[in-house]
Amino acid sequence: MSESIGFIGLGRMGSRMCARLIDAGHGVTVYDVDAKAVAALVARGAISAPAPVAVADAAALVFTSLPSPAIVQDVASQVANGRAIKTFVDLSTTGPRVTAAIAQALAAKNIVMLDAPVSGGVRGAERGTLAVMVSGPRPTYDRIEPTLKNFGKLFFMGETPGLGQTMKLANNLMGACAIAITGEGMAMGVKAGLDPALMIDVLNVSSGRSSATQDKWPKAVLPRTFDFGFATGLSFKDVRLCVEEAEAMGVPMVVGSAVRQMLSITNNVYGPDSDFTEMARLVESWSGLNSDKSKKER
Repeated sequence: MSESIGFIGLGRMGSRMCARLIDAGHGVTVYDVDAKAVAALVARGAISAPAPVAVADAAALVFTSLPSPAIVQDVASQVANGRAIKTFVDLSTTGPRVTAAIAQALAAKNIVMLDAPVSGGVRGAERGTLAVMVSGPRPTYDRIEPTLKNFGKLFFMGETPGLGQTMKLANNLMGACAIAITGEGMAMGVKAGLDPALMIDVLNVSSGRSSATQDKWPKAVLPRTFDFGFATGLSFKDVRLCVEEAEAMGVPMVVGSAVRQMLSITNNVYGPDSDFTEMARLVESWSGLNSDKSKKER
C-alpha cells in the first residue's frame, strides 16, 4: 500500500502538482485557505482537511507549496504536531537559512524534511516537466523518489538542508536577469526601428540568446499577453531572497541588486499578481514606446 499523502498550498503551482498526484492514483488529503481551490481538488478525488495539522494527522508524507518563507514556517510549526506525519517536503522557495531552521525544528519531532523547490512554471506543473531540486537525507529522498517523479525531472543537490533552495534562488535570479536585460535591448532596437520578431530570430541564433529570448518573448511579450505564468510578486520575493542570502555569505550581488529593484518597481506599477514578463513593458514605458502601437507592429 502506498504512503498516505497530504498537500498544503493549492495555488497556481500547488494545485497542478497536487492534481498530478491524484491523477497518478494517490490518495491525497489537502488544505488551502482558498475554499474554491480545495473544492476543485476534491472534485478530482482529494479529501479536504480543515487545517494544516489535520493534513498531518491523516498523512505520513506532507507536501507544501506556499508563497512565502513566513507562511511555510507557520505551516511547518502546525504540521509538526500531526499524529501521522513522518516526512515533510517543501516545494516552496524559502531560502536556505529558513529551510535549515525548519528542518532542525521538525527533527526534534522525529519528522524528516526535504526541501524540493521547483522550476518550470505553471505549464511545467501541469505537464509534470518541472525541474525539482531536492536536498536532505538521501535515504528519505530514495524512498519517495517515485512520488517526486510525478512533478518532473529530479536533481538531488546533496544532504545539507537548503542546498535545493540555494540552487533555486540562483536559477530564479538568472532567469529574472535575462528578462530585465532582454527588455532593455529589445526596447532600444524597437525604438531605433527594428522589427521585434526579427530581433528575436537573430538573438536566438546569436550570443544574446537566453531563456527570455527563447521562451518569454515568443510566448508572452511579442503577443502582448504578458502571461508566461510566474507572478511578479513571487519573482521579486525570490530575487530579494537570493540577494539577501548571497550578501549573508559574502557574495556581492551587483547585477542581482539592480534586478531586484526592477522587480520592485514592476511589482508596484503592475501589481504582485502581474506576470514577471511585465518588466519588459516597464522598460518600454520608460523608453517612450506606445504599447498599443507596439501591439500592432508585433
